[in-house]
Amino acid sequence: FALSQNGEVYLTGNRYPSAGGELPLLRSWVEGDLGIDLKVVTPSGPAPSTFPASIRNEEFLKSINGYFDKISFDGMERLQHSHGHTAQEIYFLRYGWPSSARIVDAVVYPRNHDDVVYIVKAAVTNNVVVIPYGGGTTVTFGLQPPQEETRMIISLALTLMNKVKWVNKKNMTACIEAGLRGIELSKKLEEYGLTMGHEPDSAEFSTFGGWIATRASGMKKNRYGNIEDLLVNAKMVTPIGVLTREAHVPRVSSGPDINHVIMGSEGSLGVITEGIVKVRPLPEYRIFGAIVFPKFEDGVNFMREVAYHRAQPASLRLVDNEQFKFGQALKPKASGFIHPLLDLVKKKYITSWHGFEVHQITAATVVFEGSKEEVKQQQQQVYAISKKHRGVKADAANGRRGYELTFMIAYLRDFAFQIGMMSESFETSVPWSNTAILCQRVKERVRLTSRLLKVPGEPFASCRVTQAYDVGSCVYFYIAMQFQGLDDPVHTFSELEHAARDEIFKCGGSISHHHGVGKHRKSFMKQSVGETGVTTLQGIKQTIDPTNIFACGNIIDPKQ
Repeated sequence: FALSQNGEVYLTGNRYPSAGGELPLLRSWVEGDLGIDLKVVTPSGPAPSTFPASIRNEEFLKSINGYFDKISFDGMERLQHSHGHTAQEIYFLRYGWPSSARIVDAVVYPRNHDDVVYIVKAAVTNNVVVIPYGGGTTVTFGLQPPQEETRMIISLALTLMNKVKWVNKKNMTACIEAGLRGIELSKKLEEYGLTMGHEPDSAEFSTFGGWIATRASGMKKNRYGNIEDLLVNAKMVTPIGVLTREAHVPRVSSGPDINHVIMGSEGSLGVITEGIVKVRPLPEYRIFGAIVFPKFEDGVNFMREVAYHRAQPASLRLVDNEQFKFGQALKPKASGFIHPLLDLVKKKYITSWHGFEVHQITAATVVFEGSKEEVKQQQQQVYAISKKHRGVKADAANGRRGYELTFMIAYLRDFAFQIGMMSESFETSVPWSNTAILCQRVKERVRLTSRLLKVPGEPFASCRVTQAYDVGSCVYFYIAMQFQGLDDPVHTFSELEHAARDEIFKCGGSISHHHGVGKHRKSFMKQSVGETGVTTLQGIKQTIDPTNIFACGNIIDPKQ
């Protein structure tokens, strides 16, 4: 996102349908609703040019020679593999990376599973730390090396392990290497007329292995399932050997499921190298839809009833009023005379004829997928339920635009930094009985904490309900604050985030729905799984990785 010569915001590049065109309503929304002066900018500083010297374990380096495609000691490359995408990390990258911060000592690029096995064995023998790297999209400090680590640390970058190894149409399964990015994975499976159906917001850059490592969820989980529903088998290289289920079967009763030791391990137990997943034929039809509700509670009740009847379409997402108005501000410039007139008529239809208040309206975006008959049936059922909750069917183009905005909205954070705002998104899962009140109270807590921390202006706090389960929902929060004039913006923003997560727990929410724990949420683990749960996880870590080779420090602290 950038400002054009005439002062309007536009989306650069050509990757998205809205790219190149101006967004004429966005500037007035930023200046009016957020109170930000777009003429005052906080441009990023120069890129880091000095880096700490690499710690080198020469015996290790000698032993792995021939078991990788390349190895890099370049300072910038090492830094790039030592951070993720939290707001705090991006702030430091823009305004000054701490020169004393620990970064990995080398980046190693294995070619295949066998390379990884050999490198991990060598790391164990020579006491070298290994941090797996996929797409680098973690928002939990998952890639940050421990500051106090004195051993050599390598980033094991799976970039070159990016193949669909095989597809079995009879069993409807595919074997995929861990380094394959989501968008490329989809393209490769489409060549077979198939889809995995897993579409996280980060699909452009996140990898298949990362999805397994964080127990990921996608926007179309209603039709295809979360990663735990899709995964048949996985391989993880650990310090004591390769962890995998021997039989590629649909279900097995042989004690606790090994897949569930691998999923959610976040690089703390080993390197995930490949996995076998379920695939489905590409859908015959895909139709977008949108529904407008007078109040957020109406939309939540609608989603709950859709889940009760198990009538969920492929994707169903409800935004609150703050995000609804934000979405309207992201509308591209309408061409000609007729389009602005139609927009005016639609607004009049909703506000005057249906009596909806502009400052209370919420909206749901819908994606229907399947055969022609399936889609027709889904539409009838979903729209019938929406009417019971005062929902009004809206233009399908809004549904398509809302779905596509999910992918491009992440780029707004860079624009936000440019105008002096620090922003982040995070998620939770919560029972239906607590969904609406959790959304309300977390936003209130963000506003209260912002005032207590003396943050300038009003923070932006909004949410969307992104998944509908039998027993509850997934809720995504988006928060932003002005940081100009603050002594320590990173600390202040971290306090704001911590307060929001504390309120989530008080309202019966979870530590995370699909982003994982990393080091960012580790302080909440005892609240999440209890002391016995933490001890159990420490026991698994101690058995699989007794010398803490995978010392990323994610999820829990190992036993001393």
